[in-house]
Amino acid sequence: MAEIEGRAEPVPPPRPLDAIDRDILGILESEGRASIRAVADRVHVSRANAYSRINRLVDDGVIRGFGARINHERAGQGTSAYITLKIVQNSWRTVREQLRALPGAAHIALVSGDFDVLLLVHTPDNRTLRELVLTRLQSMPDVLSTRTLLVFEETDLPAVSAPPATAAPAPEDGEPEQPR
Repeated sequence: MAEIEGRAEPVPPPRPLDAIDRDILGILESEGRASIRAVADRVHVSRANAYSRINRLVDDGVIRGFGARINHERAGQGTSAYITLKIVQNSWRTVREQLRALPGAAHIALVSGDFDVLLLVHTPDNRTLRELVLTRLQSMPDVLSTRTLLVFEETDLPAVSAPPATAAPAPEDGEPEQPR
């Protein structure tokens, strides 16, 4: 059994999502404040069914939470950067906890490639970003090196749900396509 971040007890493996579940996820990704009634109407199920499905998606760890999309510049965090880190082998858990405590840390990912960790931060200005990198990050014993990529402009992409479960397979060569 896997563990969901923030939960102590193990949870069962995820159940397969059907087309209605994926539609619900798409709605909630783009409109996190949508009411149960609005979600139910849009996916053509009862309110009780929509409520039950959303609770199951939360319980299964598919939905990790609900939140607001922030315009960081208007919220006084006008400088954003992705910072790549090379870290000491097997130090991921320790480094992750130290990065979580950084002011402005928005996303942390363990990745493959030329570096080990990708960190997204939002700070009030370049001076604060500089201090964060040179004073906080580079003083961490398990951080071997950093590279900072300044973000000039950001665009949130619309939520994309998985393809419907009932998608027809593509016709093989020589077979006529069936009408829909």
